[in-house]
Amino acid sequence: MNSLEQYMNQLTGSAAQSLAFRRDIPYGEWRSALAAKFTERLGGFPEQRAQLDPVLLERTVCAGYIRERVEITTYDGLRMPMYLLIPEQLAASPLPAVLAIHGHGYGSRELVGLNPDGSEREGDPGLHKDFALSLVKQGFVTAVPEVLGFGDRRLAEDLNSGEPGRNSCFRVSAALLMAGQTMAGYRIYETMRALDYVQTREEVSHERIGIMGISGGGLVAGFTAALDKRISCAVVSGYANTFADSILTRSHCLDNYIPGILLDAEMPDLLGLIAPRALFIESGDADPLFGPEGTKQALSRLQMIYDAEGHGGQIAADFFAGGHEIHGGPAFSWLRRQLSGQRTPA
Repeated sequence: MNSLEQYMNQLTGSAAQSLAFRRDIPYGEWRSALAAKFTERLGGFPEQRAQLDPVLLERTVCAGYIRERVEITTYDGLRMPMYLLIPEQLAASPLPAVLAIHGHGYGSRELVGLNPDGSEREGDPGLHKDFALSLVKQGFVTAVPEVLGFGDRRLAEDLNSGEPGRNSCFRVSAALLMAGQTMAGYRIYETMRALDYVQTREEVSHERIGIMGISGGGLVAGFTAALDKRISCAVVSGYANTFADSILTRSHCLDNYIPGILLDAEMPDLLGLIAPRALFIESGDADPLFGPEGTKQALSRLQMIYDAEGHGGQIAADFFAGGHEIHGGPAFSWLRRQLSGQRTPA
């Protein structure tokens, strides 16, 4: 008798992936079909976008930048806070911007050098390494949304638990699934709404907006870029892989799973929707969750997709010595070149 593990591997391994990339289909036709089906699998997005109704919650002058906390409407009845980091010395013309998306932890404050209570942090920056601060110091206007299920956006039982790293992912994901929605879909759409807000700011150049995310934030960053062409380049850290070699090999948070997606495509095909816009991948050689072997497989398939469109130079990767964490340096240099109009080879 086959083991349960063998049966599950056979079940997922034999899924149709009927919209996986093929060279014999024009790229534009393939992209349109997969993007439409992917959006449907995510639960779809509202036909009309709610008014943002932004409210400034706080404004702090920091060393070299201004930190604002702003709240906007994403879905009707749902509000999302975010940090906006603005370089103190503004250029004469609008600046490039980057959306910085956090993964599991205590939320947006973890990216901007703050403790969960909003006080200045002096200890270990953890896997996120305060990368939003690195981005604003590179000269980018940096938006840091509070991802649904973390930080201030948790259910009362988790907010009142006294554990700032305790998230509401499972219960919110389960409720959304019961209503025909997904956590991934909600987080992607809310990131699109953050982009809507960023484009209202006079400090920002609309044509030069990138996105960067780590772990679960890598899912949000990569798939938002895949579905929103306003994003000109993306950095995906600690996520780009195959589903078969990552979330299907172990127990993961429920927010990672999209019902039926393997009937359409594997993760590299979904990230391939970003092409021909630029994509940069970070992968630590000791990452236990999204390991380098699966990432190399994903990169090979992504290179094929980019090459088919004659844009092979638009994809690059940094395989570094480290774990499930932001690396940073090469990615920041790549973003500077991308968002200044220059290009870097793979």
